[in-house]
Amino acid sequence: MPQQEPQVTVSARGLSRRFGQRIAVHPFDLELRRGEIVGFLGPNGAGKTTTMQMLTGNLAPSTGRIEICGVDLLERPTAAKARLGYLPETPPLYREMSVERYLGFCGRLRGLHGAALQAAVREACRRCGLAEAAARLIGALSKGYQQRVGIAQAVIHQPDVVILDEPTVGLDPNQVREIRTLIRELRGNQSVILSSHILPEVEALCDRVELMHEGRLVYSDTLTGVGSSGQERTLTVEFLAPPAAAELERLPGVTRVQALADRGFRLHWSGDADPGPALAEEAARRGWGLARLAPGRVTLEEVFVSLTGNDGQDVGSGA
Repeated sequence: MPQQEPQVTVSARGLSRRFGQRIAVHPFDLELRRGEIVGFLGPNGAGKTTTMQMLTGNLAPSTGRIEICGVDLLERPTAAKARLGYLPETPPLYREMSVERYLGFCGRLRGLHGAALQAAVREACRRCGLAEAAARLIGALSKGYQQRVGIAQAVIHQPDVVILDEPTVGLDPNQVREIRTLIRELRGNQSVILSSHILPEVEALCDRVELMHEGRLVYSDTLTGVGSSGQERTLTVEFLAPPAAAELERLPGVTRVQALADRGFRLHWSGDADPGPALAEEAARRGWGLARLAPGRVTLEEVFVSLTGNDGQDVGSGA
């Protein structure tokens, strides 16, 4: 009877990294399950790249333990890394080599030879849409196709875990769409960690979000849980005779009010007391003419901004 593959593909416990007196990554835990795509977010300098370098074995942690499919990355690095595929932000490409020759080189580095290597190159080209470009020089390819080659080298050995650092940066909208489709196809028997500044990309691709800020893991939730399981929720309201925002801020539980178009507002609230009933009663008493009252949820961008204190300069709207 074949041995069942571990369902937990990445397990990090108490992971941290210090450079001299500076703590780049404070101790945190992370777990990734088979078939899951996790979005790894944070502003510039948050510690994302340092964390990914630790998870891929390119940088030793100061404290903590990392297991890849149950294999200790520090004690058995070769065996653990054999289950990993990694695409750094700058793909490790040799521009003077053809796609086929380069992928063959990468496959040999991964321990593939002979017929198995040839089959792996063909399969990587097929999965990444490179079959027609296999004989072309990498330097002659568009950036989108070069990104495809970068992903192909990360998956050529059929790893259990694929870690992608900003895989769509600098691509045009059509290329972004193609790469996103490719990433979706990696889901299944593989797990993916995706680092990106483009929040709509994370929302479109990922099952779960991990958010880092100043070297700390400050948020972890599923995409369906964003804004619903957190401390803050929203109501969208419209009035025939809208009051001043300050009047709405006085309602119990309301923490913030945003003015919207067409006499509408978004009310942010926290705690257990839904301000909806109090709002309806006050609107009737004050003659505001409540025309619409709809529950909402805090968006991923709002969670990002509220937890990082970021005014949006590092947040991409996507293509």
